[in-house]
Amino acid sequence: MTALNAPGIAPFYQAQGNEVALYEAAYAARLPVMVKGPTGCGKSRFIEFMAWKLGRPLITVACNEDMTASDLVGRYLLDAGGTRWQDGPLTVAARTGAICYLDEIVEARQDTTVVIHPLTDHRRQMPLDKKGETVQAHPDFQLVISYNPGYQSLMKDLKPSTKQRFAAFEFDYPAAELEAQIVSQETGLDAARAAQLVQIAAAARSLKGHGLTEGISTRLLVYAAQLIRHGVAPAEACRMAMVRPITDDADIRDTLDHTIDAVLA
Repeated sequence: MTALNAPGIAPFYQAQGNEVALYEAAYAARLPVMVKGPTGCGKSRFIEFMAWKLGRPLITVACNEDMTASDLVGRYLLDAGGTRWQDGPLTVAARTGAICYLDEIVEARQDTTVVIHPLTDHRRQMPLDKKGETVQAHPDFQLVISYNPGYQSLMKDLKPSTKQRFAAFEFDYPAAELEAQIVSQETGLDAARAAQLVQIAAAARSLKGHGLTEGISTRLLVYAAQLIRHGVAPAEACRMAMVRPITDDADIRDTLDHTIDAVLA
């Protein structure tokens, strides 16, 4: 559920606009940040890149519906000497001045997400009710959350009282030329073939809402490119990495398979 990344080698990230400068300003002001966008469009990679650029450790929490407030804040554990307190990832980040990234925050229960509120206003505090302690956030601490608006529902959405505590970035898939450049840079695939993968993805994305819940992500393009680089025939790589993961509908699958054959012919 939790991953700690210390600043090291720069993660590859290709800016789409002025989001890097805007994030730097948000961090300078220590504003909490919300990143919205479809699956696999680069939200997590952007946060990893910004943590590296700012020289801050990054603690990532993959949120899920079973996550409790104690999973974020901490809990008492039993050991040979009795009980001891163990900080959760959010508390660790607040104490040490890390960036805490709650990935897909809407997957967590709403009664869990309420615990982030005191950290996202002027107080910048983390109350540990079970321990009787209030942690004052380190001056370098920042909270970042992300989610996919395409999967929102009445049962899985952030409360307005939570949303209005954040500055927000809205991501989408890159423009075709830039996306091809990203795929090529990320995998070493030649530019012409990368452009073909992007063309196939564009056709699939046009079907979103017409049989597809979500289009082909940039991440899946990278997977296809990696398979091609490892000797898989381009058409088979595209079917395996770009079509089969996103649909079980035979008609849509056949439509996309025909698109692959037409683009790669």
